[in-house]
Amino acid sequence: MQRIFSGIQPSGIPQLGNYLGAIRNWVNLQADHECVFCLVDMHAITVWQEPAKLRSQTLTQAAILLAAGIDPQKHILFNQSAVSAHARLAWIFNCVSRLGWLNRMTQFKDKAGKDRENHSAGLYVYPNLMAADILAYKATRVPVGEDQKQHLELTNDIAQKFNHDYGVEFFPQVEALIPPAAARVMSLRDGTKKMSKSDPSAQSRIEMTDDADTIALKIRRAKTDTDTLPSEVEGLEGRPEAKNLVTIYAALADMSLAEVLAQHQGQGFGPFKQALTEVVVGAIAPIAQETQRLMQNEDHLVSVLRSGALRAQAIAEPIVTEAEKLVGFVK
Repeated sequence: MQRIFSGIQPSGIPQLGNYLGAIRNWVNLQADHECVFCLVDMHAITVWQEPAKLRSQTLTQAAILLAAGIDPQKHILFNQSAVSAHARLAWIFNCVSRLGWLNRMTQFKDKAGKDRENHSAGLYVYPNLMAADILAYKATRVPVGEDQKQHLELTNDIAQKFNHDYGVEFFPQVEALIPPAAARVMSLRDGTKKMSKSDPSAQSRIEMTDDADTIALKIRRAKTDTDTLPSEVEGLEGRPEAKNLVTIYAALADMSLAEVLAQHQGQGFGPFKQALTEVVVGAIAPIAQETQRLMQNEDHLVSVLRSGALRAQAIAEPIVTEAEKLVGFVK
């Protein structure tokens, strides 16, 4: 059984796009993989995080993952900072990786923009830490979105260079697992922008902690146009808000866009939003309710993460210790 590593940042409350793009896929991957799931709090502090809020969001994120179906008994769920192997291997990779490789990382350019000189060095070497996250477990598969493919290619470059530099076949090459039909969920306020947990407006997203009434209100207020729903998928082109709502419906109902339109063609957005609300509430509200229940027992959540960290450390420690010996560290 192949080992998967995947991480998610505990900065902000996960929203519907995170669920459809990552969390739901994690739940499905548990059936036929050995899974190591990580709340990457070290990655989170590459940009400033208010400490108490980061702690709270880490526990909330853990609760959401458990509520969504992550099984911490059969698989591993932990927070990154609890396992020192990540930081130790990341430093080695900082010395293996080349500046030219990091300069080509488009995600840093996107996040830093024109203000790159004022961003943290951590944000710049973020991909090296991501490589360490994966290779500390010798994971061979990583579920990623298209925006993370470049970082995974860098992970393989680092593994290959480490092996070459030290004359070993130690770190494996890693395969990207890209969900074949991951829905691209856009903002409820602007269909041209991705739904984001960092958007200033909470009305732009459906959060995984939203109750049924909140979900209904957000969908009712979602931006649309004045036309009815078309009969063909091509009729959604040039209508980003309409396409977004149909996409959300299709993803949660496990239908194609064409099947959704066949059911709702000719409808205005009043009736369609009511139907969409039922689908979203049916999928998200139970997770939100279970999350709230789990959040009532913080000690349990901390215990789950600590237990996961011990199991993660049992895998990573011998791998990273051996990497340190290969480098020449006295162990």
